[in-house]
Amino acid sequence: MFDKRQEMLANEKIGRLLWKLSLPAAIGAAVMSLYQIVDTIFIGRVVGPLGVAGIAIIWPLQMLAMGTGQIIGIGGSSLVSRALGAGDIKKAERALGNAILYAVIIGVLVTIIGLVNLSFWLRLIGADETIFPYAKDYLGIILIGMTFRICGMGLSQLIRAEGNARVAMTSMVISSILNIVLDAVFIVALRMGMKGAAIASVSSDASAFIYIIHYYLFQNSSLKIRKENFVPERSVTKEIMAIGFGPLVTTIGGSLVIIILNRTVIAYGGDLAVAAFGIVQRSMMFITLPVMSIGQGVQPILGFSYGARRFDRTLHAIRLSVTVATIFAVIAFLIIFFFPAPIMRIFTQDSELISVGAYAARRIFFFVYLVGFQMVSQTVFQALGQVVPTFLATIARQILFLLPLILILPRFWQLDGVWLSVPVSDTLSFFLTLGLFIPQIRMLKKEPTDTE
Repeated sequence: MFDKRQEMLANEKIGRLLWKLSLPAAIGAAVMSLYQIVDTIFIGRVVGPLGVAGIAIIWPLQMLAMGTGQIIGIGGSSLVSRALGAGDIKKAERALGNAILYAVIIGVLVTIIGLVNLSFWLRLIGADETIFPYAKDYLGIILIGMTFRICGMGLSQLIRAEGNARVAMTSMVISSILNIVLDAVFIVALRMGMKGAAIASVSSDASAFIYIIHYYLFQNSSLKIRKENFVPERSVTKEIMAIGFGPLVTTIGGSLVIIILNRTVIAYGGDLAVAAFGIVQRSMMFITLPVMSIGQGVQPILGFSYGARRFDRTLHAIRLSVTVATIFAVIAFLIIFFFPAPIMRIFTQDSELISVGAYAARRIFFFVYLVGFQMVSQTVFQALGQVVPTFLATIARQILFLLPLILILPRFWQLDGVWLSVPVSDTLSFFLTLGLFIPQIRMLKKEPTDTE
């Protein structure tokens, strides 16, 4: 028997369903991006450009830590949505229990490994003597609360997989608003600088985690947390890890890429260029959030429809989500290409930093309109449980293309080579993803569709 949310996934019109699931994801992502932007604004205006550079330099380590949780969120959500589509509640709940177990284990390990070797990691990513104290103050506290962040991110994706985008959105809104309020308290009122920003982030992550656990234990979740499901099951573990492995490798590769990028930027542009790159990264998250939200919204539709063998709905959802994501990506390109300086002024009043950031943004975002198709395609592969296409599509942009380009192009064009490596990578990964995408569509068209 389907509950109300499963009935919605099975029968509601695709356009309305995509809107219903993507809008909460967009609101949640917007608020979450807003808090990261506000975080940077507070640090930029109170601590200064070196504080912004400190956040930028440790971003790859945060990516790496959070990305280890993505293997649970992406792999688990794919399995949950397909199991619900097939009517297998028991398997879906076992996936939930195993996902929680692994998220906690990963979070604790990340905290221990990070704190024991904190100075080593900071030196490894290129923190020089001027940036080091700012980065250390921030990262040391962030690592203490990393279990909350990893569990919260992973479990919110599982909540979306059951079709409850509103609860996932609420967890992000609670966390983000609390973070903004605490930023004002710790950074501005108490003058705690980088440590204050980190304490605010950890506190907000903990609040999101508590809310999500409360939802599973006491609210109307389609799935329930049961202690017997914390026992690892080989088949469930294998499927979660297989789908999540590509995103994990991408995160590791992405962290490596950002480390090399930061080192290269320092070599050719100094601390000011690193601060500019940090602002561009924050801008990128905010501008591309509609595309990410569409991917998050379409994932449960695809997984459920595919599990129920409703391939007509699967194809319809793919076509619509790719179209809408591309439109938003084009809008993002137009905004950043024609109005980069006003965006930079949100974060800083330093005229030189604004100039460097605007120059970099125009080059980094030059082919961002291709990203909509790529991001949705990755979601398609993940939702359908396609291990090899998922792996190749997720590693293409940063590992296969961007990493070697960063090592090659700056030799010819110095700092411009760093900025231009991003749009060249976007172009190459677009064509690779397209080559993987077309056979999946052909396969879905050939499959017989169940009428109910």
